[in-house]
Amino acid sequence: MKIAAKQVLAFTLLALPLAAASSVPTAKPEDVGISSDRLQRISQMIQRRIAAGEMTGAVAIVARKGKIVHLEAQGVMDLDSKKPMAKDTMFRVASMTKPVTGLAIMMMIEEGKVRLNDPVSRYIPEFKGLKVAVAQPVAAGRGGAPAPAAPAAPGGRGAAPIYYTVPADREVTVKDLLTHVSGLASGAMSNNSIQAPAIARKPTDKLADYIPRLGGSALEFQPGSRWAYSAQAGFDTLGRIVEIASGLPLDQFFRQRIFDPLGMKDISFWPSEQQWPRVASVYTRGPNGLTKSQNPNNMSSQVYFMGSGGLISTAEDYIPYGVMLANGGQLNGKRLLSPKTVEMMRAVHVSDTLPGRQPGEGYGLSVRVVNDHAKRGTLLSDGSCGWSGAYGTHFFVDPKEQLVGVFMVQTSNQEVNLDFENMVMQSIIE
Repeated sequence: MKIAAKQVLAFTLLALPLAAASSVPTAKPEDVGISSDRLQRISQMIQRRIAAGEMTGAVAIVARKGKIVHLEAQGVMDLDSKKPMAKDTMFRVASMTKPVTGLAIMMMIEEGKVRLNDPVSRYIPEFKGLKVAVAQPVAAGRGGAPAPAAPAAPGGRGAAPIYYTVPADREVTVKDLLTHVSGLASGAMSNNSIQAPAIARKPTDKLADYIPRLGGSALEFQPGSRWAYSAQAGFDTLGRIVEIASGLPLDQFFRQRIFDPLGMKDISFWPSEQQWPRVASVYTRGPNGLTKSQNPNNMSSQVYFMGSGGLISTAEDYIPYGVMLANGGQLNGKRLLSPKTVEMMRAVHVSDTLPGRQPGEGYGLSVRVVNDHAKRGTLLSDGSCGWSGAYGTHFFVDPKEQLVGVFMVQTSNQEVNLDFENMVMQSIIE
């Protein structure tokens, strides 16, 4: 499905005035070393993608030296209603929730309530003695014929992987979860194990109900042996550790300790009745164009607060998080972390040489870290950090340039994320 150029222009809101709705102040781009003309290349890139039918619309926001210099909304938030995208449109940020959970863990570390190298079993005893799944060789049938197919996995997802388990060489730690080297729900065998009826999450579960049951699942590999993304279980477990250490449900911790101090008002696990009309529709790309998702809210809940992916936010309400990191842990006089803790958070804890990582991109504590921009093929400085969401949202923090970019869209396209980074970085003129 392609959107005609005239239609794109009709629903493009360019050069929106920078309102004071955000807790981050605004400035003219040239006052902080950014070219206004070059910033328009971001809008041009997004408009090309809309015209090509790759997305319905997007909101992009950029801040440098603690001030917003660019905020534009383009396209529409829903193809059926043609409702224009607005600067206060809300987006399911999915895995961009993970760095917020990472921040919460770092706050607990600063208070001495959690330690990076603590075994997870210190907080959740059921994680003691985890097993590691090992693929079971499939024996040939009689006469060399293939063995019978494995039974179908629950939910009709195809053949269930066949494996046996061995003891883990060591316990899974908090740092393992933060860096995706735990093996918890990180592949076919471990993901299958968490679907067992005795473990599988129920609609009424809270973190306190479900996370202990994960202790009965199998790890995909020996902890620390490789990097493999734990899409949900790892950071949901970290969310439960925050609850235990702080004494607050995760949604309340986020609101009281992070969102309110940073002035992030339009962000939550479940929007209010007044906010839902501002939530953009999710679309997937395919050979026949864009298809609207029929189950876009599967990560958000009013009872199960996914530390891995449940938040819904505007662009303006997410950028204070990035500016806080760029400022060394504080914003508007509210300090959430010390500069040394922020430095630890965006340090390379997992090298790009560990199996599973890509060249030039290591991994820190809940964020990707650019450790060699030439190898990664990016204009971002070494030491830049950030993450993305399954529905296409993306953010980065470049501490060297004191630059933060947030890109909100509801159609996944990794290529667009990289283009956004480069379009922001090329706008720097001093």
